[in-house]
Amino acid sequence: MNATSGKRIAIGARPPADPHAEAWVRQGDGEALQKGDLYTARLTLDVTPALRARIKVSAFTQGVTVAELLRVLLEREFPEYTP
Repeated sequence: MNATSGKRIAIGARPPADPHAEAWVRQGDGEALQKGDLYTARLTLDVTPALRARIKVSAFTQGVTVAELLRVLLEREFPEYTP
């Protein structure tokens, strides 16, 4: 019940879904789907606030995300071993 008036407020039926909006949501972003396939492990590390700031500035000036910048750096430092 509503605390101020003591009356019940009815909640109406759910409005019909917009089929175009539903299709757009289900379509998703192709890049995001690939990201889940490629990057399935999370790595957490502690850095100083100053280092974090330098990393963020560098990523911004290169026009990439911090995650993309660090992935490239890690791939370069730790290439896949092929015998």
